[in-house]
Parts: sequence; structure tokens; C-alpha cells
Amino acid sequence: MSEPYRLPLFPLPMVLFPETLVPLHIFEPRYRQMVSDVLERDKRFGILYHDPDESGPFMNESGRVGTVALIRKHQPLPDGRSMILVKGSERFQTHQEVASDAQYYEALVRPYADEPLPETVSGLVARRKRSLALFKNVLQTQPHVPDALPSFSVKREISFRLAAVVRMDPFWQQELLELREEEARLNRLDPIFQAGIERWWTEKGPEA
Repeated sequence: MSEPYRLPLFPLPMVLFPETLVPLHIFEPRYRQMVSDVLERDKRFGILYHDPDESGPFMNESGRVGTVALIRKHQPLPDGRSMILVKGSERFQTHQEVASDAQYYEALVRPYADEPLPETVSGLVARRKRSLALFKNVLQTQPHVPDALPSFSVKREISFRLAAVVRMDPFWQQELLELREEEARLNRLDPIFQAGIERWWTEKGPEA
């Protein structure tokens, strides 16, 4: 098992998936300080899903799964606020709370990786192709497709990048984030894509 390492934490009512880009508005004083601190180090902090309206105050307990955020762009604003663009990196699991003088949360965390693949690489590539084909079919049913959709390579993990495009509630997204097999994540995504295709045929098929 990998040794735990220290990571600043930013609880937010959103789920950050690996390999996805997300803009964040930093305005609370403690997270202004956090951003300042990590910019002087490795530009990394952890995002954990937490909705205070649903769960109350954040408790920095062990066993939580989140994603390391790497700051790619930083735009300071005149009043001390800032806009940052982060990219999801590897997943982590909190191991132990860290007591410090910092106003923001910190914890010792460990990498949270997928289980070893039980199938061949060629089998996994074929599995990715099926999900990607469903996703592309869904896009063809949409009246307006964004110009900035990411490109996908079936030679590498695609489930998190596909999930980032799907509009689902954060509880569902967190469950997906915690799954440790790509095939299991694709099995969660495929019915959503299939339902989108079937809904289009039900509503528009006879006129198409």
C-alpha cells in the first residue's frame, strides 16, 4: 500500500472527475490562502464532494474519496478573489485528519486506484468502443452539440471523461467516482446513453 501524503482539501457540492477541466471561483478567505499556498508548492489540492445543505458541516473523517485538482490557470482579481482552472488528476482516499495552523482543511491521503484489470487490454478496448459508440449516437439526437467536446481515445481510460459530460446528480457521480473498475463505470453509463437514444426515437422517431 502506498504511503499517505499530506493534501489540502476543498469540500465542494460537486464531483471532480479525473482528466476533466473545471473553473472555480475562489472567494472565501481560507481558500484564498489555500490557493496561495499551493501555488507556491505543487499547485495541487483535493476536492471532496460535500453539500452542506444536505449533510451539514463538513467533517474531515477518514475514508472519503475525492480527486486531486491541479491548478492549470490562475487569474487574480482586484479584491483578493481569484478564478482558477483545475484539471482532475488521480483519485485519493482520506486516511487521517491533519491538525495545523492553516484555516483550511488538510489530511493525510492515499492514492485510490482501480483494481488490477482481470481482462486483456484488447477486451477493454472493445468495451470502451461500445460505450463510445452509444455516446456518439446520443450526440446525434441532440439539436445543439457543443463545439468544445473532448476527443476520446479507446487506448486509455474513458469512463470518467464520458461521465463528466453526462448531467447526473452529484450522489450518482460520487458513486461512480468510487468504483474501482472501468468496466463497472461503463456499465453505469451505458444505460443512460441507451435511454437517451430510446427517448429520442419515442419522441422524434416517427417524424425522422
